Amino acid sequence: MRVTRSIFAAMASLWAAGAAVAQEQSVLPGQPYDWQMGLQEPMSPIEYQIQWFSNYTLAFIIPITILVAALLAWVIFRYRAGRNPVPSRTSHNTTIEVVWTLAPVIVLLFLAVPSFQLLTAQYNPPSEPELTVKTTGYQWYWGYEYQPTEASAEAAAEPVSFESYPLLDDDREAMGKADRNAYPHLLAVDNEMVVPVDTVIRLISTSADVIHSFALPSMGVKVDAVPGRLNEYWFEALREGMFYGQCSELCGQSHYNMPIAVRVVSKEQFAEWYAAASESLEDANALLTARIQSGDSVAVAGR
Repeated sequence: MRVTRSIFAAMASLWAAGAAVAQEQSVLPGQPYDWQMGLQEPMSPIEYQIQWFSNYTLAFIIPITILVAALLAWVIFRYRAGRNPVPSRTSHNTTIEVVWTLAPVIVLLFLAVPSFQLLTAQYNPPSEPELTVKTTGYQWYWGYEYQPTEASAEAAAEPVSFESYPLLDDDREAMGKADRNAYPHLLAVDNEMVVPVDTVIRLISTSADVIHSFALPSMGVKVDAVPGRLNEYWFEALREGMFYGQCSELCGQSHYNMPIAVRVVSKEQFAEWYAAASESLEDANALLTARIQSGDSVAVAGR
């Protein structure tokens, strides 16, 4: 009993310490933080559904775990050798067998229906995608290629493409990314993937060498990047900001340092960035960062 109390006391202290650390931090929406206990804040419709299904599943898992643990404890206590010197010779019980067959079937049906609904939603966007971005995994960085759409065709006739490398500490000051809260260690990159808010985006994932995985937790995105194969997914960012992910498939010695950074901006800001990026990515990123930091409004290119 004392050991059990000590374990629960230690867990409570750990939880309290984590909560205190989280409160002291300036946590940005949709970003991870130290001592985080739950999932990241959802920033897309799919991630909302994923977290709902997670909580829904826990509503079954927790009672079942408690029931099984209680039954085991009761059997250990009630049918131990000290209380039953002569073991029971019962071979079967029809009622119990019917119950433990039907109960799991019913539980699985309650889990299967919303599971299939979520799976269907993940691969069927609510509308035709307005933007297509091809992501290519390399050892150990990402490449992005924007396919021209009706919204961007006037801004640039050719697709915009670039590589995104992990941000080195020596380059932070020069790139205006010294704030480690906004640009965390091992998550910040030199060139973010820029996308517009409230826009259905088609994501095409592949790899140029080994298997990678494009994962963006706050957007509910996790797509394998397989050499010679194109995997398709979609997401829609519900608010502006910077959101991070990482390669989630072991791909070599620098797998830990293969971050994903997505900057979500207004549609007007994206149109201006896209037009500038077709000529100079560095100038486009510098202008976008400056406008965001200053809070100035951005006019649509060409107006």
